[in-house]
Amino acid sequence: MMMKSARLLDTRDAAPAAPTPVRVRIADDMAMLRAAAELTRDISVARPAIFWGDLLASALLGYVALFAAVTVAPVGWAMLAAVVSVLALYRAGSFIHELTHMKHATVPGFRIGWNLLVGIPLLVPSFLYEGVHTLHHARTRYGTTDDPEYLPLALMKPHSLPLFVVAALLAPVALLFRFAVLAPLGLALPTLREKIVAQYSGLAINPKFRRRAPEGEARALWLWSETGASLWAITLITLVATGTVPLRGFLIFLGVVSGVAVLNQVRTLVAHLWENDGEAMTVTAQYLDTVNVPPPTLLPALWAPVGLRYHALHHLLPGLPYHALGEAHRRITAAVGEGSPYHKASYAGLPGLVHSLMRSTMRRGV
Repeated sequence: MMMKSARLLDTRDAAPAAPTPVRVRIADDMAMLRAAAELTRDISVARPAIFWGDLLASALLGYVALFAAVTVAPVGWAMLAAVVSVLALYRAGSFIHELTHMKHATVPGFRIGWNLLVGIPLLVPSFLYEGVHTLHHARTRYGTTDDPEYLPLALMKPHSLPLFVVAALLAPVALLFRFAVLAPLGLALPTLREKIVAQYSGLAINPKFRRRAPEGEARALWLWSETGASLWAITLITLVATGTVPLRGFLIFLGVVSGVAVLNQVRTLVAHLWENDGEAMTVTAQYLDTVNVPPPTLLPALWAPVGLRYHALHHLLPGLPYHALGEAHRRITAAVGEGSPYHKASYAGLPGLVHSLMRSTMRRGV
């Protein structure tokens, strides 16, 4: 959800240390694809009460906990409040993913509401993701060099993984600089503005990705939300510089935003197996390169909220609202046979996924 600053990674690490075996192309399993589509038609519409109730509760808890973290004196209680704030604001922020897929008429005002409540205050307005994330779902882009959200992490060197996560710590500073400094400068320098649009206006992890300038409705969304984020960033820095906002409170705010960014980066680390070497993949192959972490495990509800624990299923049915994914998973699991590839994308939890990815990188050498 936060700025996935994989630009710090050396993409030359993606080059294998030894010849890579020829990969067998995975054919589409039409029975699985049909079952996924047919069994979920009646639960495919977003429910406004769930969307608004979840967002408002998460944002309220996040900001109340943030206020407590800033104002409570005992260090232990302040740290506990900060952790609660990170988890709650991470959940609220994760709705940016739903915004990229939903038909906005089904939940009127949700995009504007999310940007005002979460996107602008946390300096991640939805234009950073809308128009970018959908490219990741394009059938012929997934896993290729044209995919803004894909890096072959499993084929990279071991040091790439910790660097990938640690880079997220810089997200608050990068976002402040993007909106408080670069955005105003871009108004006066057209060449810089072109660079900002192409390279610094997308939540992407592929350092080669270059974004096109928006048009029509997307441009209007971009302009008003970027203006709002820029004004907020400038105001925040001014308030701290003048002593109106205590430095301690400002640093706690940055720490919470960093926590949200790192948590999201860890989730991103295990969202896929990251084993594709750049070739176009079938839908079934894309599904098998993606991860579900279904119940009975409980912790994914915290580190993969708002339906992100069913990330592989989401790649089969990207338009299905997050609140329907659990029921969809139960239906499809019961309907397809034991030999169906559908079952092969489910994993037990975070530790096993991280270990598997680390083991893959260790084969590449130091």
